[in-house]
Amino acid sequence: MEQHFDLVVIGTGSAGAAAAQACREQNWEVAIIDSREYGGTCALRGCDPKKVLVGAAELVDRTARMVGKGLQDSVRINWPDLMAFKHTFTDYIPDAHEQKLQDAGIHTFHGHARFVSEDTIEVEGQRLIGKHILIATGAKPAPLSVEGEQYLADSDHFLNLEQLPSPLVFVGGGYISFEFAHIAARAGAEVHILHKDEQPLKGFDPELVQELVKRSREIGIKIHLNTSLQSIEQLSGGETDQSVANEQNGRTANAASRASYLIRASQNGGTEGDNELHLECELVVHGAGRMPNIMDMQLEQGNVEYGKKGIHVNEYMQSVSNPRVYAAGDCTDSPGLPLTPLASLESQVASHNLLNGNTRTPDYREMPSVAFTLPKLGSLGITEEEARKLGNHVKINTFDTSSWYTYKRTNEPAAMAKIIIDTNTRKILGAHLLSGEADELLNHFAVAIRLNLTIDQMRDVLYAYPTAASDIGYMLKI
Repeated sequence: MEQHFDLVVIGTGSAGAAAAQACREQNWEVAIIDSREYGGTCALRGCDPKKVLVGAAELVDRTARMVGKGLQDSVRINWPDLMAFKHTFTDYIPDAHEQKLQDAGIHTFHGHARFVSEDTIEVEGQRLIGKHILIATGAKPAPLSVEGEQYLADSDHFLNLEQLPSPLVFVGGGYISFEFAHIAARAGAEVHILHKDEQPLKGFDPELVQELVKRSREIGIKIHLNTSLQSIEQLSGGETDQSVANEQNGRTANAASRASYLIRASQNGGTEGDNELHLECELVVHGAGRMPNIMDMQLEQGNVEYGKKGIHVNEYMQSVSNPRVYAAGDCTDSPGLPLTPLASLESQVASHNLLNGNTRTPDYREMPSVAFTLPKLGSLGITEEEARKLGNHVKINTFDTSSWYTYKRTNEPAAMAKIIIDTNTRKILGAHLLSGEADELLNHFAVAIRLNLTIDQMRDVLYAYPTAASDIGYMLKI
């Protein structure tokens, strides 16, 4: 059976759904496809449910810091209750999201989408022929190619645990591992992170990362740097393994978490003669990087050029090899970071160009990124290393802010700020923050970069006092 559409969208996350709705509003005939529940990673199994868990961990952390300083007792996380609360944010989304698309007149399909020609997508035996096609399939965990890889849980599985296993091992030192490690540690679990290099959290300021690693260890997270995973052996737990559990509904994914595993890893970089690390745990979580979720789409059949970093697109988010095809979000090899706001931006650009011709390009000048650890770690703009190559007119203001009133009043032991300023133009080039206020504070610097504000204009603002934002003026002195 063949059906014809003006636009066929693959993926129902923030990039795919927004473009589908924008084109439908202009009376295009639109189809949308997803191989999983409608709603996408961020809303169902990423940023949003994670932030619910982070919220509880923040309360535990903040209360513990204030015991003896006005508070008498600390609090504990009840994991099943917290997970039930999280489900109130996610369970309704797939049906509501699909219904909203259908109410708009968009045709919805379920199944794996595969190209059969440059303009035709096959899904569950049906062929959808599109004048245009938008690929917005996001990313998935990258294969690690180690013995016992089938026992790795992924972030989806962790976010649906009805009971929290202990010990847990997170493989990889990226933001997913660190965020989940901080949640699990605040919930009382024994937590390990294995990272193959000297510095985890690549992309964030190394000095601030070092301070976060120190704080993470202080709360009991065992961070093993220069440590490469070699194998995972299942010691107990029956025939059900985590690779099966990951395919199940989240509420039934706990059979694997009751198993036990032996982790073998080599320390000092993975060369001959290294020390071997052995750990026994109840859950091993993949946090060692993600890859574009495009490898089973038969892109060659659609003449869609791609590489390891994703679909090759031009500045208009259009495929460089098939002009019918556009792509947005984590599945593309674009300059945008793999973040939800960037996926939304690229989707807006793609939908504009689909409707009006190629006249708009993404503006990547500010891309704020936050790791929701405790404390939070934020990054925006150029790095200190990049700044030092620009010359003496660039000033780097570095502050240990833990003694500043904003952080001292909540007994926050780790707080830092690093602001990079061009003294000629008096503009902000970068901001790197570590503190409980880092996420919201970073947004002020994002506004400054987007609106091309000078440090004088930022300092002229009358901020509410005493707030974290009222500290900005002190950070901008040159």
